[in-house]
Amino acid sequence: MAAPSVDDPDLALLNLFELWPGTGAVFLKHRMLCFGCPIAPFHRVIDACREYRLDEAEFREELRAAAAEPAISRR
Repeated sequence: MAAPSVDDPDLALLNLFELWPGTGAVFLKHRMLCFGCPIAPFHRVIDACREYRLDEAEFREELRAAAAEPAISRR
């Protein structure tokens, strides 16, 4: 089984946030309410971009950058 990809068009937003926590900041930067939304298990990036009228390609570029950043460890 292949590792999940931040670019997977079928990846639910909830899974995106769980696998790459830094991506939540991208949504918040665009004033999107997806992070913590009860619909996040069902919506995908394409749905969110459509709802907020954002360019999906540009938004995904931001998500890839955020996913590549190392997570801050809590001690």
